[in-house]
Amino acid sequence: MDEKRKDIDESWKEAVEKEKEGLKAQGKFVPPEATFTFFITTLALQASISMGLMENPATNKKEEDPQQARFLIDTIEMIKVKTAGNLSAEENKLLEDILYELRMQYISKNKNQGAAQ
Repeated sequence: MDEKRKDIDESWKEAVEKEKEGLKAQGKFVPPEATFTFFITTLALQASISMGLMENPATNKKEEDPQQARFLIDTIEMIKVKTAGNLSAEENKLLEDILYELRMQYISKNKNQGAAQ
């Protein structure tokens, strides 16, 4: 069973590389490499959009969804807990820094909204 999985994994990697080469040759968009850093920063970006700190690229408007922002922050925290001991020092620092920044932005946003009411 393990040998079959290795074969499938290798086939997958070869197919992805061929697809990327084909896209490059056609001058088309080639998606970025799927890395832990890219994944976490994507979640952080979504949280920032949900807090209304950035425009939603789909609507070109700032929209606020505090529950979604909190869910995304909690999701990043869950990933931190589940990956503890399995990350490089850089990945761990990235998680710590992103969580700190997002939490501070979330708290600041909520304080500002409370003061405005």
